[in-house]
Amino acid sequence: MIKKLIRRILGKKDVSSSSASQKKSPREIHYKQHQINQGHISKNAMKVTHTLQAGGYDAFIVGGAVRDLILGIVPKDFDVATNATPEQVQALFRKSRLIGRRFQIVHVTFYGGHKPEIIEVSTFRAMINNESEHINESGRILSDNIWGTQSEDATRRDFTINAMYYNPSNQVVLDYHGGMKDIKENLIRMIGNPTQRFREDPIRMLRAVRFAAKTGFNIEKHTLEPIAELAPLIHDVPSARLFDEILKLLMSGHAWASLEALRHVGLGQGLLPMIDAIMQQDGENSFAKIALNRTDERVQLGKSISPGFLFATLLWHEVYLGWQNEMNTGKPQIPSLHDAIDQVLANQREVFAIQRRFETDMREIWSLQPRFEKRVGKMPHRLLESPRFRAGYDFLCLRNLADEVPSLLTDWWEKFQMSAPQEKEQLMISAKEETQLNPSSTLGKSRRRRRRGPKQQEMNNFSDDSQQAL
Repeated sequence: MIKKLIRRILGKKDVSSSSASQKKSPREIHYKQHQINQGHISKNAMKVTHTLQAGGYDAFIVGGAVRDLILGIVPKDFDVATNATPEQVQALFRKSRLIGRRFQIVHVTFYGGHKPEIIEVSTFRAMINNESEHINESGRILSDNIWGTQSEDATRRDFTINAMYYNPSNQVVLDYHGGMKDIKENLIRMIGNPTQRFREDPIRMLRAVRFAAKTGFNIEKHTLEPIAELAPLIHDVPSARLFDEILKLLMSGHAWASLEALRHVGLGQGLLPMIDAIMQQDGENSFAKIALNRTDERVQLGKSISPGFLFATLLWHEVYLGWQNEMNTGKPQIPSLHDAIDQVLANQREVFAIQRRFETDMREIWSLQPRFEKRVGKMPHRLLESPRFRAGYDFLCLRNLADEVPSLLTDWWEKFQMSAPQEKEQLMISAKEETQLNPSSTLGKSRRRRRRGPKQQEMNNFSDDSQQAL
C-alpha cells in the first residue's frame, strides 16, 4: 500500500507499459498460411466486425475462435476486440448491453436462430503495473477497465495461441507472440512471466488445463512449472468466476481428460470436493466416468447439456454414500436422502456455490430416485407426470450402467412409460407380485454385472427430453 501511495504522489508511470510492448509489431499471416475457412465463422460475428469498421474503428475476431479456426475447428463462441470503448460499441448496436465490473465488455445479441447468439465485444486493454491500485496483495487483478493499444492488448492475453487477431475484411491474422508457431508445435505457452500472469488471474491455470485437453497440446515447461505451487490461489477467485470456468471445463467435450490433467499438474487435490471424489472412483464403470463420457459424446455431437443434470451426476457418488450411511443409523429412506443432499451441497458451497437454479434441478433428480422403486398404487402414474421424469429416468439408467440398480428396474420403467393403460396395470400387478416374493429394497445391494447390450447404446447420450426439461 505504501509503494502504491508513493507512486501516485510522485506521478510515476506504469513501468509495465514499456515502449517495447507498445511498439511491438505483429507478424502478418495471410490466407495461404492460415487457411481459415470463412464458412466456419458466425455471420453475426462478421456483422459486428464490419459494423465497427464501418464506424471508423478497428475490429478483429480474437482469442480462442481464431485458434480453433486455424485448427479447422468450428468455434462455438466468437469474441471481437476493438479500439472502440464500450460506450462507443453500444452506440452502434441497438440490441447490446454492458456487463462486468472487473472488466467491462459489451454483449451484442442477435435473434433469429433456434436460440439467441451473443457476440462478446471487448476494448483493447492497457498494461497494468504490479504496484497499481487495480491489483491486490497476491497479484490478482481487481479492475481491468484501462484501455490501451492492440499491442498492449495482445501482451495482456494469457497464451500465445489465444493472442491472434483475425480481420475478416482482408483475411489477415495478426500474430504478436508467435501463436502460429506454437500451434504448429502443439504448445500452450504463457505470454510473459508465468508466475506473475497466474497471480494476476489464477483462473488461467484452469484454462491452460482445459486448452491442453481440448487441443491435445502440451503445456510448455516454464508455463507448467509454477502451477502446483500457485494452486491455492484458485480459492481467491470469486465463486461465480470459478463456477463458470469449471462448467466450461466439464462441458468442453473433453471433461474426463481435463479432470485427469488437473490432477496431473497439481490442481486436482483439494480444489473441488466433487473432483477429489470423482478421481478416487476406479474402473471404467464408475458412475462419474460413465456420466462424463456420455456428456463428452453429446458435446461432440453438438447436442445440448443441462448443467443441473451434469452436476447431479458428478456429486451423486457423495450423495449416495451419505444416503447409505444415514440409513445405517436407522433413519427412514427419504429423510436420509434429504439429509445427505443437504450435507453434500453444504460441503460444495465451501469452495464454490453452484447456482441456485441448478441446485434445484439436482435436488429434484436425486429426490426422484427412491420413488422409482415404488411401482404399485398411484405412485408410478404420479411419477410419470412429473416434469422431471425424463431427467430422473435417464439418471436411473446411468445408475444401472454403473451396476448401482438392477436392470429389471430400468426395464420396467422403460416399458411402463410406453405402454397403454391396460398394459400399465398389468405391469404394476407384476411388480407387486415381484415385491411380495422379494421384499428387500434395491438400494445399496451388490448387483451381478450384466452383459452390455443394445440398451447401453441407447444411453450413450442423455435424452434430449431430459436435457431440455432442465
